[in-house]
Amino acid sequence: MRRKKEAVLCFESSDEGLPKVLRDYRARYRAISQVLDKNPEILDLVDRDLQKLSQGGRKGRKGDFTSENILRALIVQDMEGLPFREAVIRMGGDGFLQDFLRTRKKAVMDFTFLNKCSLAIRPETWKRVNERLGRYGVREEMVNPKVIRADTTVMESNIHYPTDASLLWDTWRVAARLLKRARVISAASVPHRFHSRKIKKLYLDITRYSNSKSAPRQQQVRGWFRTLIERAEWIVAIAADFCENFRSSQNFALAALALELRSFLPSMQQVAAVARRVQVAGERVPASEKVFSIFEPHSELIKRGRREKPVEFGHKVLLCQTAEKFITDYEVYEHQAADNQLTEPVIRRHEQLFGERPVVLAADKGFCPEKSKFAELAKLVENLAIPRRMQDFMDKVLAHCQAFRAGIEGTISGLKRAFRWFRCFFRGFRGFARNVGLGVFCHNLIVLAEHGSG
Repeated sequence: MRRKKEAVLCFESSDEGLPKVLRDYRARYRAISQVLDKNPEILDLVDRDLQKLSQGGRKGRKGDFTSENILRALIVQDMEGLPFREAVIRMGGDGFLQDFLRTRKKAVMDFTFLNKCSLAIRPETWKRVNERLGRYGVREEMVNPKVIRADTTVMESNIHYPTDASLLWDTWRVAARLLKRARVISAASVPHRFHSRKIKKLYLDITRYSNSKSAPRQQQVRGWFRTLIERAEWIVAIAADFCENFRSSQNFALAALALELRSFLPSMQQVAAVARRVQVAGERVPASEKVFSIFEPHSELIKRGRREKPVEFGHKVLLCQTAEKFITDYEVYEHQAADNQLTEPVIRRHEQLFGERPVVLAADKGFCPEKSKFAELAKLVENLAIPRRMQDFMDKVLAHCQAFRAGIEGTISGLKRAFRWFRCFFRGFRGFARNVGLGVFCHNLIVLAEHGSG
């Protein structure tokens, strides 16, 4: 059983004689601590998820760390922008951060334990936590929800740039590694031989000569591709038979390998099928039918027209922000939607969160729906500051609102730099959404802390 919180003395450390930058650093954490103390329902939401992680033994032993310790540790880890191991080292060596965590009299928590705790908190919980924090900001008159701006960005998955050859090689090496491990446990389970060096040479030769302008060389590359596809299909068929034969095996080691291999199998089969359609049949396969990583199969191909990065692999994230830089609403899209389809949901969710529609909604031209829909939405919002054509910028009110809208670009840049939104290092789409929710929560805590200290 894990306790929710415990009574401790807070912030025993003194700031006397410290440089200004360190005093400001500590003042921010103290202000964040006050915001958390004034919103106990946030801890209640997180505690419900963490209780599922530790139910206690038969003797009813209580967890060493309270839910409050864990929540504050996750905040520090995200705000400092550190991996779990380095974050735990910093918290363990800094008495002030231990005061913030309220663990001054305890041993330092293990980084693997903190990682498990972060995975135990659901993405839906972080969304509700941010909603509670937004209502608190409005109630304390720190946030004005009547004027908002919206924009989308992309957080990339932690994958390499996908090509047909690299995905086929990923398929081979992962399947071969797991099947070889099974053969060590039981030689009869996998009687096949795997020539991984030859397959790797095929992959490297394709990579090296695929851009050659020589016709004979291109013909040779096509032959290498056919061979690589055939070998990938062969090992995927072996993997499928192994999963079918040993998924309920009494040998738990083989059953575990079959379970792990089974998680990769759909992506591997799709990679081989798409490669055959493209490289052998010469089809143009749409992006919706492709897999861009066997490790992160949820990743999408997103084109935003950026010159420096025309193609990104990850998920689209929608942000809505007030003039105080408080993010009132966010959404992570498992399947991307065009920006002009997001305008009405933004208005509806804002009304659901705060009980009223925004007076001003500023967004870029991409959010502009078709003419009839625009007229319908303009009746819902007093000032729908979304340009439909370049001539609209001649209007002084819209030009002023667009200048206000541009401020969200700085917030997105700050999230990518300070909260590592440039790439998500968590596995799966739920880990992706969880990472976004925690980043928004920490950003909003900083906004409210600076407002309170100001």
